[in-house]
Amino acid sequence: MDKKRKLAVAIGAGIAPLLVATLPTVPANAHGYISSPPSRQAQCAAGTVSCGDIKYEPQSVEGPKGLTSCSAGLSRFAELDDDSKGWTVAPVGNSQAFSWTLTARHSTSTWQYFAGGQKIAEFDDGGAQPGQTVTHQVDFGGLSGRQKILAVWNIADTANAFYACVDVNIG
Repeated sequence: MDKKRKLAVAIGAGIAPLLVATLPTVPANAHGYISSPPSRQAQCAAGTVSCGDIKYEPQSVEGPKGLTSCSAGLSRFAELDDDSKGWTVAPVGNSQAFSWTLTARHSTSTWQYFAGGQKIAEFDDGGAQPGQTVTHQVDFGGLSGRQKILAVWNIADTANAFYACVDVNIG
């Protein structure tokens, strides 16, 4: 290798770590979460509750379909499963609109809502691509008092789903 080439390689090797350290980080271009009433990840993003990584990417709670955890089984978002963390509880009536904010719109099979391990609502999109926001009116039936609602956005063309938990007080 000639001197100019060696110098260029040395300069490139020296500059590369500086570029990596100084370039702004961009959150993952993933996917969606419940913004109203504020889900646990929305509360983290807003700084209402002190959380880890989820604060920077509330839309990224993605895991295999069929899970029942707020964190989608992801250890980096485990704080979402901590019921004692001081989550803000939204007062609601016997029915509530849940609004999703979507940052990447995936073809959707279903949207499901659970309370106490029981499915309380399901909306079938039949593989359609949703808009940037999606709202569902969920009837709580005979439920009352404090409940943790697990909402699941099932993607039509993958084995994955997105998960969000919302703490509510029905009554």
